[in-house]
Amino acid sequence: MGVLDGLPAELRPVLGELDPATLERCRQFDATLQGGHPHRYPDDTLLKPLAVDDAGWRAMALWTQLTLRTTDGSMPSFAVLESLTRRKLAWSARERELLWRTTLAAPNSGHLYQLPVSAIKDLPAAELGPLLPHIRRAKRELDQVPYANLWPAKRTLDLLLSEHPTGEPGEATRCLVPECDGFAALVRGEYGERLESPEVLPMLRHWVTATSPDPAPKWTATARELLTPEAVALAGEILGRLPAYRESPWNTGYREEVTYLQQRTAELVRGMAWTCELIDEPWVTGLLGDVAVAAGTGMGGSGPNSRSERVANAVLGALSRRGGLEVVPQLARVQAKVRKKSILAKVARALDAVAVRTGLSPEQLLERTVPTFGLSPDGTRAEQGLTLSLNGTITFDGRRTIPKTVDRDLLAEFKATAKELKKAIPAERFRVERALASERLWRWDEVCEFYLDHPVTGFFSRALIWEVLQGPAGLPVRVDGGWELTDPAGRRIQPRPDTPVVLWHPISHTADEVRAWRDHLMEIGLRQPYKQAFREIYLLTPAEERTRDRSLRFSRHLLRYGQAKALLTGRGWTGMSLGHWDAAGGSGWCTATKELPGGLTAAWDFHLDENSYERDGYGTTASICVSGELRFTSEGETVPLAEVAPLILSEALRDADLAVGVTSTGLDPNGSGDYWQSYGFGDLTESAQVRRDALARLLPRLAVADRCTLQERFLRVRGDLRTYRIHLGSGNILMEPNDAYLCIVPRGTGDQVFLPFEEDGGMLSIIISKAFLLAADTAINDPSITRQIHP
Repeated sequence: MGVLDGLPAELRPVLGELDPATLERCRQFDATLQGGHPHRYPDDTLLKPLAVDDAGWRAMALWTQLTLRTTDGSMPSFAVLESLTRRKLAWSARERELLWRTTLAAPNSGHLYQLPVSAIKDLPAAELGPLLPHIRRAKRELDQVPYANLWPAKRTLDLLLSEHPTGEPGEATRCLVPECDGFAALVRGEYGERLESPEVLPMLRHWVTATSPDPAPKWTATARELLTPEAVALAGEILGRLPAYRESPWNTGYREEVTYLQQRTAELVRGMAWTCELIDEPWVTGLLGDVAVAAGTGMGGSGPNSRSERVANAVLGALSRRGGLEVVPQLARVQAKVRKKSILAKVARALDAVAVRTGLSPEQLLERTVPTFGLSPDGTRAEQGLTLSLNGTITFDGRRTIPKTVDRDLLAEFKATAKELKKAIPAERFRVERALASERLWRWDEVCEFYLDHPVTGFFSRALIWEVLQGPAGLPVRVDGGWELTDPAGRRIQPRPDTPVVLWHPISHTADEVRAWRDHLMEIGLRQPYKQAFREIYLLTPAEERTRDRSLRFSRHLLRYGQAKALLTGRGWTGMSLGHWDAAGGSGWCTATKELPGGLTAAWDFHLDENSYERDGYGTTASICVSGELRFTSEGETVPLAEVAPLILSEALRDADLAVGVTSTGLDPNGSGDYWQSYGFGDLTESAQVRRDALARLLPRLAVADRCTLQERFLRVRGDLRTYRIHLGSGNILMEPNDAYLCIVPRGTGDQVFLPFEEDGGMLSIIISKAFLLAADTAINDPSITRQIHP
């Protein structure tokens, strides 16, 4: 049976409307099906010889379109359909109408619309007019089909109908911005009327054609012609809504899904981002940075994936093409927040391109382009009684309450700067700590200019220990308008401008030297922005020497999966994706990796335990994961641990220790089981050993020092009712004399005491807070605690 014999009854009259020559050609095409499988459609090698001219190709197209409507399920090959769609055929008005009549009220298939749409997309308005009723009907039908907005034919129909409106308000916006996610709904609801204005609508039609990864020169030239002040303002406003927009559940027609930007919405945003390349306004670069961070981070604001890689890459491309040093801080923000490998690679390429143009390395670029935000060297800006601090706080004459008499424009400027500061500070802290872990080398004059004298980076660098390469080390001190270094003994070091210096790292120094620096920081009350003097170091253990090329030091720990994933992602690890046998959730095992200096990659295995599926209610999301072995590779080959540079080994293991120390289920105050018992009261890890060392120095300064005794694994606290032992690793508490467990859920930050570093995880603060609470146990009035103390 051929195509013509298999047509449904309502389409058979179409055959009578074909001219004899076309009908005969269709019968010839039909003959190619005879003798074979009734559902097999011939490839173009059989059909091309029958289509010897334009009329033959049109006949093949009509026959192919009818094939899509046969009752026997015949389906043309994609190659034939694409070939016919790309051809510019001299369709008659009657043939176009026949194409559309075979399409309407048909099964829901995107392929069915390809040929009819290709036949009309370049038609003048006068010739398109008679077909508009068919086109509008097709749009109404497609609007009811889930995911039809992703079909290229539907996009073309929407674009055509936006140029031939019926006059109904909002019609063009509904065509060009289909409501397929929350952001599209926001745009249509709040900006629909302005988008349809004569000054913006042509630009909107152009924005939604941003379907390729990068803009072609022709696309950019057209955008330049269509760009109006109204379109510029609207692009800025709409893009400005994206950083605060979050993914949310959205009904796709089949089911409810958590959605950020569907493809059509992302293409609209991409078109606006490309247009920003042409806009010479001071707000553009910062806005593009905001959008890149928002779109580039994973769902929920973290993770190794990206909310919308399509948008993030478009914005990064626009930043790269804008060029100039002002784009570098925005690229640095993306580098600090985003963990998607492909996006980070694009950031690296953009930085490299700017570096080549300026003759600087990417690291030099980053440090030379940190904004000052108008701050003075002490990290503040003061004007008309207002003071802006480096942490983003705004005060008036020392008070947080701002009187109404203050200049509103100045206050708005201060608030905008405070917002930018809060974005920049974490990125700069990340960059400066990364320099410590990678043994970055500077000249002393570079350190003075771009760090110590800078109002933003100076906040970090003036509290860090700097070391002359293979020489003495010291803290920066201002002397006669310049900078010198001072060691714990008070000796001054005056590096020459070209002297090479590095950030001091304890792994390169003796225990006595490290002890001296720790005592000195406590004595002068200096709090470092991250652990430097109190930094944990991880040397090879005998067990690791035996395992040779893998470390089991942080294996077999039960970790809260979501928290561990977020923490490791924030520290540059990617690939951590676990779930219960679901394409979106991942699989039962994964390997998290991190690129390291010297071409090395750290790889840490994780898996789900046998009870995981039941524990998680037979869903797809994992709550607990198990850590496995950690190893290092180079060019795909595993590297023996002894051949990994000590500092690189130490920093990778430090990440692992931090992940375990912050996310272990052994920290759960209400936990139980063998693992909880062994972690909650067992031997101390390196991070807990450093915590113990810090506590030994802090203890004499505490008001409860006379009630506290530091033991090997515990801080022993004598109360009036009982004596308590707080584990220095987990913060869990045992009560003497019978080692009964005391459950205290931390609330708030507790007593404010000086800490010599901004501690990851805050466990030292928790332990000190518990010590203050238990030393005065007669004053405790929380019944959840008192009934445990008085069983």
